Amino acid sequence: MKKGLISYVEPGSAAYEGGILPGDCLLSVNGHKIKDIFDYRYYTTEDTVSLLLEDAEGEEYIVDIDKDPDEDLGISFAEPMIDADRGCCNKCMFCFIDQLPPGMRDTLYFKDDDTRLSFLTGNYVTLTNIGYAELNRLVKYRLSPINVSVHTTNPDLRCKMLRHKGAGDILKKLDVLRKGCITVNAQIVLCPGLNDGAELERTLRDLLEFSECVASVSVVPVGLTKYREGLPELRLPTREDAINVLDTVARFQKEALEKAGTRFVYAADEFYIYAGRELPEYEEYEEFPQLENGVGMLRLLDFQVCEYVRSDGSRLRKNLGKRFTRTVDVATGVAAFDFIEKLCRFAETEFPGLEVRVHRIVNDFFGHSVTVSGLITGGDLVKQLEGKLLSGELLITENMLRSGETVFLDDLTIEDAANKLNITITPVPDSGAEFVKALLGVKK
Repeated sequence: MKKGLISYVEPGSAAYEGGILPGDCLLSVNGHKIKDIFDYRYYTTEDTVSLLLEDAEGEEYIVDIDKDPDEDLGISFAEPMIDADRGCCNKCMFCFIDQLPPGMRDTLYFKDDDTRLSFLTGNYVTLTNIGYAELNRLVKYRLSPINVSVHTTNPDLRCKMLRHKGAGDILKKLDVLRKGCITVNAQIVLCPGLNDGAELERTLRDLLEFSECVASVSVVPVGLTKYREGLPELRLPTREDAINVLDTVARFQKEALEKAGTRFVYAADEFYIYAGRELPEYEEYEEFPQLENGVGMLRLLDFQVCEYVRSDGSRLRKNLGKRFTRTVDVATGVAAFDFIEKLCRFAETEFPGLEVRVHRIVNDFFGHSVTVSGLITGGDLVKQLEGKLLSGELLITENMLRSGETVFLDDLTIEDAANKLNITITPVPDSGAEFVKALLGVKK
């Protein structure tokens, strides 16, 4: 596919009026070659733009446009980034994609490490595949915040863990972002015996020195599937490992509060489950800066459920009536099972007539060491729930499905799974209010 290929021109737009057509390629704006969508956005903010294009026959032509400074030209590109997404050049010891089984959808095997997509979609990137000139371009375009997979600040250890000889300059690259006032959310994938203990303390100490740039740090456990043949030997955290991580995080939170006015570092929910400890209180997660990384998801859900019942419970009970009865099934992963069970028992107490059966789904597809709900497949759901459902409706968390789709990771659709189980399957968004309404069968 040609770089800068135009896929759509909005009727009535400045580009449309200028005679630009789908199939043409944008080459430059005001004499500047267009590298990606950020170049395009930056150079088209002027009130006068001169576009150099190439038509479908290979002929170059120029379109001059007078417009309002922030007016969109009305052009969409075949590649949303204009150029192709940047793949990963690391061979991380713990890479989850390397642990996928064969035969899955091709897109699942693409290793994204594109800093631009980090800004646009929140992906975590290692910064190993961009140089300092590119970093300064990100600063120029104010691409903030970005999410960075740090893992360790020990240069030699980072090169070893990422299996990339150029991975050791992470602090130098963070310094470029700090000087450019770019906000960073950092991630540490904790691999017991490698970047825990004194190495974790070193990493947190170094990152705390960057607190004017690094807004938050998450510590998440390594994820290991059963497909690790030929890969480096790693292990999951033990209870003792988890306790040590939580104690380290607590010490640095106290120090960060005194130094930077924020807790700064947060442990993933799984560490509290591994350690058998209670989750932190809602307020301790502050603004939940690492929610997408599994940090605080359970506490937030608990808070939202309780708040919704407190604020709307009376209205809901009145609308449901005294004769209300409902039985519903819920499926969740091993890690969250006890927590979801507790929430459902709370809902039964608050809404007499409600009966909820919570089912613990073991991950046979990826391996029993994978316990999160978001990696449950349709096949495991069907196999483990056949003949065990009490009701006509099964609730699942929306994150079991591919983003924006009704398909599980193993390509089984919700419709197929529902037909096999002879039940309605309802995906529930990550919202306490939506969870309560789904339990009650309330649509609004």
